[in-house]
Amino acid sequence: MLYATRAEAGRELAASLTHLRDTTPLVLGLPRGGVPVAAEVARALGGDLDVIVVRKLGLPWQPELAMGAIGEGGVRVLNADVIAQSRVGEAVIAQVESAERRELDRRVRMLRGDRPGVSPAGRVVLIVDDGMATGATAAVACRVARAHGAGRIVVAMPVSSEEAMTRLEDEADEVVCPLVPRWLGGVGGAYRDFHQLTDQEVRSTLCT
Repeated sequence: MLYATRAEAGRELAASLTHLRDTTPLVLGLPRGGVPVAAEVARALGGDLDVIVVRKLGLPWQPELAMGAIGEGGVRVLNADVIAQSRVGEAVIAQVESAERRELDRRVRMLRGDRPGVSPAGRVVLIVDDGMATGATAAVACRVARAHGAGRIVVAMPVSSEEAMTRLEDEADEVVCPLVPRWLGGVGGAYRDFHQLTDQEVRSTLCT
C-alpha cells in the first residue's frame, strides 16, 4: 500500500474506524503531519478536530532520553524509572519544564490561535499522526490525553512499525493501523507526497 497524500491516508484510515462513528469522537492530530490525516478522519466519523501538542522533557545531558513530558493545561507526566536512574533533582526537572513549557505555549498559539482547545474529558479520543516509527510521541500524547480525563483513547495511524504497535498497546485502549510492514525504513516511504507542512497549512486545515 502506498498513500498518495496525507489526506488520502486519512480517508483510508477512517475506513478502519467506522465502529467509532456513533461515539462522536474527538480527533486530535499531532502537528504537523498528523493534522491533515486527522481532519479526514474527523470528517468521515463526524467527530471534532483539534491538535494535541506535547513536549518531551529530556535529560539536560541526554535530551533524547525523556524523563517526562508536558501538555496543555499544566499537565506533566514523569518517567519515574529514568528520574531514579539518572538521579535528577526536582530543580533540574523544573528548569527543563519551564523552557519546554514556553515552547509548547508558543506552538499552541501559532497553530490554534485564539481558539480554545476542545476538552477531551469523558470523550472517546483518537490520537492521529501520519505514521509512527518508534511510537514515542504517540505514547506521550496518550498520557497527556488521559491526564486530561479522556474516557477512551484510540491511537490511529495510516502506517506503523511493529515496534511502535507493541509499545502503544500499554498506552492506548485500542491501536488501529491498516499498514504495518515487517520493516519500516521511514514513515515517508509510505507516501508519494510527504512534503513538510507549514504552520499555515496546519492552521488552514484546523479552521476548515
